[in-house]
Amino acid sequence: MTGTGPEVDSGTGQAAVVPQAGGVPQAGGDPAAWRRLSRRMLVIHPFQELVRSAPALIGLLVAGSTQDGKGHLWSLAALGVMLVLGTLRWFTTTYRVMPQYVQVRKGLLRRKVLTAPRDRIRTVDVTSHVLHRLLGLARVEIGTGRSDRKGGGTLKLDALHATEVERLRDELLHRRPAPSGAFASGRPLTPVAAGGAAAPGTDSRGPGADARDRGTDARGSSPAAETELAVLRPAWIRFGPFTLSGLVAVGVLAGFVSRIASEGNVDLLSIGPVRQVADWFGRGALWLQVAGSVAMLAVFVAVASTLGYVLAFWRFRLTRTAGGTLHVTRGLITTRATTLEERRLRGVELSEPLLLRAASGARVIAVATGLRVGRGAQRGGSMLLPPAPRAEAQAVASRVLGTAGPLAAELTPHGPAALRRRFTRALAFCGSVTAVLLALWYWKGLPAWTWQAAIVVTVAAIPLAADRYRSLGHTTAEGHLVTRWGSVVRRHVALEHEGIIGWNLRRSFFQRRAGLVTLTATTAAGRQGYGVWDVELAEALRLADQGIPGLLTPFLVNGGPAGR
Repeated sequence: MTGTGPEVDSGTGQAAVVPQAGGVPQAGGDPAAWRRLSRRMLVIHPFQELVRSAPALIGLLVAGSTQDGKGHLWSLAALGVMLVLGTLRWFTTTYRVMPQYVQVRKGLLRRKVLTAPRDRIRTVDVTSHVLHRLLGLARVEIGTGRSDRKGGGTLKLDALHATEVERLRDELLHRRPAPSGAFASGRPLTPVAAGGAAAPGTDSRGPGADARDRGTDARGSSPAAETELAVLRPAWIRFGPFTLSGLVAVGVLAGFVSRIASEGNVDLLSIGPVRQVADWFGRGALWLQVAGSVAMLAVFVAVASTLGYVLAFWRFRLTRTAGGTLHVTRGLITTRATTLEERRLRGVELSEPLLLRAASGARVIAVATGLRVGRGAQRGGSMLLPPAPRAEAQAVASRVLGTAGPLAAELTPHGPAALRRRFTRALAFCGSVTAVLLALWYWKGLPAWTWQAAIVVTVAAIPLAADRYRSLGHTTAEGHLVTRWGSVVRRHVALEHEGIIGWNLRRSFFQRRAGLVTLTATTAAGRQGYGVWDVELAEALRLADQGIPGLLTPFLVNGGPAGR
């Protein structure tokens, strides 16, 4: 079967569909043999399809039983279809590793081949769910420059034998040939020449960078094959309730129950325990109902967050390998291993959500090309340390950078104009909303609790504005731009000057009146841009010139931005 699509974008490394003729991809030279996934996936794929379709199957069973009494027949038929589809996934998926690229071929009705150039591979992510571990398998995700976008930049192999996964990861990231007979086809992979092609601008610089590339520490000593940078301590579990990850569990559980009730046409209030709880809440005063609901939610979220922390980060370990990579392993039931090339690393970020900061905790996130964190650091594989004591987080970040200077440097405050702007923005917005609600209460009979709640929010905005100002700070240290901002989530970032590809100066109407500007360092790594918020114009220009000397000079007129 023939499938067509765009050619591979070698500039971005995005996995793309390449044309086929007669079901065989066209490739120059002697192509490696196409290999199948492990045969043990014939057990896992049908089960995965069954779990994915469980709500619909349950709803079909309940709905069919209440209407014509044949719900079990319809459910069995749907179950058979799911099992067949799961089995076909194994028969229609193959892959191969070539000297210059990796390909995955899949699809039944619409056949396609996904291709990723090997010099654009950023990460190899290995995940083992319970069934995978029981059968000795692991799922592999090969990430390129756009691994955060749906359908682009990630090749997935679900799944391979665990020993084969280790050899494949070593071959793809360390650029070394695998041992003879390492893979299922019995044919060793062709080695890539030492110092092979790399994307422009991918070599890290700055203190400790060369040592990282050689697999040695900043002092030049030669470590063992792996150097341990961090390992989970049981005492860190106390930070679990402050992550609020249990809120996701609440949403997932509520959505699952709602979908089953909707598919099965079930009235939840007709269930005895649910009706009893609803009647008990209904008999109490409004404030008691609200307080009880908040207390129950808080307890559930705290327990779920702690359980989620243990499940996600148990046996967490961060190591540096002699091949110049950072290796993260974690997980209790589902294990996950992420390997990141250090030559892709551009800096680190200390992330401190408000509740976690109140408990003196922080987490460490990698700022690396090919690892955007927009969908969540944990899911995207960029987290280098789970919530832990802040001192430990800063120490781990310094070990990753190879120097403690950037994150330990004293930050420059942003002055009284930035302070006034924080309070003006907070109080002007909250005060306006309060005034509108008060007017609607007076003339339109809006419930009084609305403007009363708005007043409470306005009062709470005052310490929040003060905290946002205290979080502001910046400096340059040892070849890094260091910036800090945020209150609900405070971020402290050290970004290598070599990783900055441009500057963005942004001034709103109110910033111009206050003599302030927001300077954003654009980069191909992490969040794609890191800002120095509400800083004086002269200071912003000084920072930009230190980072990339002379870049802004053609755009300046009489010491300021042209056309301001």
